[in-house]
This record gives sequence, structure tokens and C-alpha cells, in this order.
Amino acid sequence: MMHATNGRLLGQRVIVLGASSGIGLAVAREALREQAEVLVVSSQISRVEKALEYLGNKAQGCALDLHDERAIERFFATAGEFDHLVYTAGDALTTGALTGFDLTAARSVFDLRYWGALAAAKYGARHIRPGGSITFTTGIASARPQTGWSLMSSVCGAVEALTRALAVELAPLRVNAVSPGVLATNLWADMPQAQREQLFADVSEALLVGRVGSAEDVAAAYLFLMSSGYATGQIHVVDGGALLI
Repeated sequence: MMHATNGRLLGQRVIVLGASSGIGLAVAREALREQAEVLVVSSQISRVEKALEYLGNKAQGCALDLHDERAIERFFATAGEFDHLVYTAGDALTTGALTGFDLTAARSVFDLRYWGALAAAKYGARHIRPGGSITFTTGIASARPQTGWSLMSSVCGAVEALTRALAVELAPLRVNAVSPGVLATNLWADMPQAQREQLFADVSEALLVGRVGSAEDVAAAYLFLMSSGYATGQIHVVDGGALLI
């Protein structure tokens, strides 16, 4: 979906962590349309290069291991000042019954989605200019858990609590999070195609808007939270009405 632009991020610098695909890539594209300077960051340089081919020569990019706290610290020490930090990094969904969990593997789910976000805020916040923001990514599983989603619901809940706590601690720096519903992105890539298509069909039939969302649908929420100077401590839900059914 194409969106009208008005240059609302003109002259501002946006760093998107986890920007090589899905939501992060869509946020980077929309920020560029709003005339921001955008730095896209992902774990593999090949994925960064592919994202830059898609975004065009106005974007910059680099590789960064978001599992590595010292690497994150070094990155922000040399990145310079900026206005908005967007954290969309995430790995494949980990679902299943509680009795089948390997707890060591389960702990690792928090590494990228929670601890990476916390480290990014810790080392990035001091370099954000006045009027800037941090926007995390969570999901409606915290408010509407399904069977087998106890781990992912826990991660989402932790990110939401972190968002509110940092909005207080880091004020007047604004801290928010976007909470998407089911989106047709590469997040579901590990699911067999037939199963994935059936999931999307079932969700579309149930949702109030009659379809699953896209990365572009959700990117608009990040742009709002970056540009609205009065929004902080908020969990911005974009779910097609899923929490109402």
C-alpha cells in the first residue's frame, strides 16, 4: 500500500534494528518516504545488502549481532547522534506445549526479542537527540494467548513491561511499542506452505477487517509513534480487530 508523504521526519535520523525484511524493512521504507535518513541494521551483511538494493541509495546499512552486548555497545559508540531507534529484530516463532519445552532453548528466545532490545536501549538512548524516541516490537499474544503460546506470550509481556518502565526512566525521551496481530510476513516461513495458507485463511475469516495484515499496515504505526511528540509509554495495537473477537 502506498502512503502519502509530508516529510514529517525531514532531517531526522532513524536507526532500524532488524530491518532486512518484514516489519523492519517496511518501517525503513516508510521513514525514507518521510524524508528521514535511515540506517538499516541486520545480523548478516548479505541481508543488509539485499535490503539496501530494495530501499535505494538513500539508505545506509551495516551488520550487527544483536545477541552480542559488547557489539551493540561498540555500534552505538560509533553510530553518532540520531533521533529514533526502532527495534524490530525477531527470530522464528517458538510455540508448543509447556510439557515439551527444552528450557535451555526456551531461554534463548528472550535473547534477541527482549535482551537485544534492552541492550539497544541501554547503549542507544544516550545518543538520541531531544525530541526523539525508541519504539520496540511486541505482539498481541501477551493480551490474547493461545494454547501453545506461553513462551511467546511471556516475551511479548516482558517487552511491554520494559516499554512502560523505560518511558518513565528515560523521560523525556519517548518509549513506545507496536503490537501487531497476524501478519503475512516471513515470520511464518518455517511453517509448511499449506498450513500457513490455511492459517491465514482462518484468521482472515475471523478478523473484523476480513484479512490478515501486511508489514506495511503495521509500519504506519511506527511512523506515528516516531512523529507524535505526545505519545510515550504506549503499546500501539494493530491487529485487524483480533482483541475484540
